[in-house]
Amino acid sequence: MNTAEQWLAINAKYFPAEQLQYIRQRLEVLPENQLQMLYGISFQDPTTLLIVSIVAGGLGIDRFMLGQVGLGVGKLLTGGGCGIWSLVDWFLIMDATRQSNAQKLYQVIG
Repeated sequence: MNTAEQWLAINAKYFPAEQLQYIRQRLEVLPENQLQMLYGISFQDPTTLLIVSIVAGGLGIDRFMLGQVGLGVGKLLTGGGCGIWSLVDWFLIMDATRQSNAQKLYQVIG
């Protein structure tokens, strides 16, 4: 197993399943030193953000953690859209977290 496959095996849960093949292809052509830099990047855990969303999603904390400040403020000011937005986020936040992680990775690997 090469370094790219090892890194992906460790971090696959942080990314959307439909993008894993593309990520694998990009990682296989990266130079070894740049691949080693990827071990220093921290990604948000989708399960942790789901728990935060369930506990304090009405305050927008989950969106703030994703770096979506505008949505976090909107959620905070509306009380989670009177609870409706918070409820919808329980189903969407894990995928939003994986998409955010993928964007962070793409910024590094190009």
